[in-house]
Amino acid sequence: MASKNIQGDTPLDEIDHELIRLLQLNARTTNADLASAVGIAQSTCISRVRSLVTRGVISGFSANVEPAQLGLGSQVLISVTLRAGARAHLSDFMQQMRERPEVIQVFFLGGSEDFIVHLAVKDSDSVREFVLENLSNNATVASTRTNLVFEHFHKGPLA
Repeated sequence: MASKNIQGDTPLDEIDHELIRLLQLNARTTNADLASAVGIAQSTCISRVRSLVTRGVISGFSANVEPAQLGLGSQVLISVTLRAGARAHLSDFMQQMRERPEVIQVFFLGGSEDFIVHLAVKDSDSVREFVLENLSNNATVASTRTNLVFEHFHKGPLA
């Protein structure tokens, strides 16, 4: 089951896919455990993982943090539509959202809405404040729609 990576370089084989899957489940898995799980030498394993990083297949390693444990008990998804004349400012809007500490993710969309902004905040007052300060007062924003997240599950694409 070989597939091309994003850059079209060397195809990914079954071992690459399994390494990616294991690292997605736990990015802190040791090289020794990865090598053992896929049945290759540790030196081969570290070379393969480094190659996946160098080739851009793996773009980073991160810790999954539970927002509620940090006092951020509310998550919301805010759909944002920019004004028709403001389409030239799409990248500016994306950058503004990236700079906000309460923004977890931003999705640039094709469709009736331009963006979905995912927030983790303390409470509904914090949501209101974010919308007023960062969206309602933004001359490029035509409309917003806010949805409260009751439960969230994330699983990246498995190799």
